[in-house]
Amino acid sequence: MKYVLLGNLSPEWASKQSERVGKAKAKLDKLGIKIESVHYTQGYYDFVDVVDAPKPEAVLAFSVWYSNQGLGRIQSMPAFEAKTFEAAVKDAAG
Repeated sequence: MKYVLLGNLSPEWASKQSERVGKAKAKLDKLGIKIESVHYTQGYYDFVDVVDAPKPEAVLAFSVWYSNQGLGRIQSMPAFEAKTFEAAVKDAAG
């Protein structure tokens, strides 16, 4: 299942980019989560990642771990493909 991760960096880790990314990638690998894309943004969120996770609990575990490490905060959202959405619309109508 794909997820969009909306993230904020903690002030302590914002200037330690390579160390933060290294720690996060190691934990993602351990949880079986694959990174599809990483985008840094301006505004409310500092980054937006798209990941593929084996189960929702893996994404939850990563979010809790990220916060516990003091790296920042992550909001996760399941991301559905267009065909899945279209099927849901048809199911809702019928």
